[in-house]
Parts: sequence; structure tokens; C-alpha cells
Amino acid sequence: MKVTSSSSTKDTIKLVQITDTHLFAAEDGSLLSVNTNDSFSAVVEAVTQQDFDFDAILATGDISQDHSDVSYQRFAQGIEPLKQPCFWLPGNHDYKPSMGSVLPSTQIVQAEHALLGEHWQMILLDSQVEGVPHGRLSQQQLDLLDEQLRLHPERHSLVLLHHHPILVGSAWLDQHTLKDAEQFWQVVEKHDNVRAILCGHVHQDMQKVRSGATVISTPSTCVQFKPNSDDFALDTCSPGWRELTLCADGQFETHVQRLAGGLFLPNFDSSGY
Repeated sequence: MKVTSSSSTKDTIKLVQITDTHLFAAEDGSLLSVNTNDSFSAVVEAVTQQDFDFDAILATGDISQDHSDVSYQRFAQGIEPLKQPCFWLPGNHDYKPSMGSVLPSTQIVQAEHALLGEHWQMILLDSQVEGVPHGRLSQQQLDLLDEQLRLHPERHSLVLLHHHPILVGSAWLDQHTLKDAEQFWQVVEKHDNVRAILCGHVHQDMQKVRSGATVISTPSTCVQFKPNSDDFALDTCSPGWRELTLCADGQFETHVQRLAGGLFLPNFDSSGY
């Protein structure tokens, strides 16, 4: 698939990342006392109010919390006001057969690769290991990454996966990182066109550089995990999303946006989920 720019500057591509929605079949389903459908809907509404003419939506996993078909249908219906195509991939909480229940959809795109305008490509990797919170990339996924980087050396590359391929500095979260991440980095380091690696999973804003690529994680649309906390801890920040602008020369700009402070606060007495 090819995504074309709708902005006045045709050399740039603009993207919105929405991640870790943790939706339920029940409309009143809650995670750590946050109604995830309400917080997701509030984020979508806020995105529509921004002066950011984006070309596609990126949903980087943990779309559902209860594996239900209805939760994915709720997501598909929820993003309709955003109008642009939505690329999604599975997280550790997702159930791929139920994800497939909403396809084909006029808006949801289930793809491994996409060309973004004239200068970028996007590679979507499946890091799910069924039944456990950590991630791994199969040899097939590593080969996919290697092949697409090799086939399009002239294109700047954005790589998407759910699990963080670099430690975030929170012991409890870093137990659930991308296992065997060195194999992933060996592929990245064979090429010189990976500019950014975008993930979900950690429910917080992070940017770290390794091997010339910026690894970026993004706040959840529901509860937020407190950065640099060795034990499970929740943050007071509001739900959020990320905006990215990809430029023709391989540079990019990115900003986290959040709902107003004090909205959708979780139960801070929780010891896990």
C-alpha cells in the first residue's frame, strides 16, 4: 500500500500514533478504574480538534483488553471520525483471530509494509508471543525487516512494533521487553536507512537513540505507567497520543499531545493489572 501526503508540502508525511487502548466488549469496561472506551473516545475527539492534517493513523498494539470481537469493532468504529487509514499490529494483550473479525474494513489496514509518500517506507512487525507479556520477533519477522530495508535502500524507514527493543529503565517493564532484541538490532545495523522505531507497550513517552535510529514510545489512551520506576507504579499524566512529521531528507519532528490534566486518573493503590 502507498500512503500519499494530503498536506500542502507534498514532500512530508504526517502521522498520528494511538496506542494501548485496552478496550473491552462492555462499554463500561475499566482498566485500573479508567473507563478505556471513554478515554479512547476523548483522545479521538481531541485529535479531531488539532490543527494537524495527518495522512494515516498508527495503532501499535494492545487494542483490546478482553480479546473480544466487540472490542475490536469498538476500536474500528471509534476511529471513524479520524477518516484516514489506520495501520494496526498486535500487542501482547491482543487476540489476532478477533482482530481479523473487523476486516475487511474501509479504514483498518492490516499490512506488513507501506510506502509513505515518495521518501519513506513503514515496516510493521508482529512481536507478540501468545500468552505472555514479553515480545519476540520470529525469523520470518526478522527476514521481513531485512528484506524491506534491502529492497528500498533509498527510502528512509520507520519501523513499528508493540514491544520496546531498548530498555526504558523500569525493572518491572523491562522484564517484558522485546526478548532477543540483539537479533533485531543486528538487522537494523546492516542497513543505514532506519530513522525511527515506534512502539507502544510501556504507556509512557520515551525517546532514545541507538545505532542512528530513534526509539520512540508513546503514552496510552488510558492509564500511564510512571517512568523510571522499578516496581509497578502509575503516573499522574493524562492519556495521550503522538504526532509525527516525516520530512523528505530523513529528518522528522514528533510531539506528544495529551488530554487536559486531571482527566481519567487511575486507581493509584493498584499493585498491578
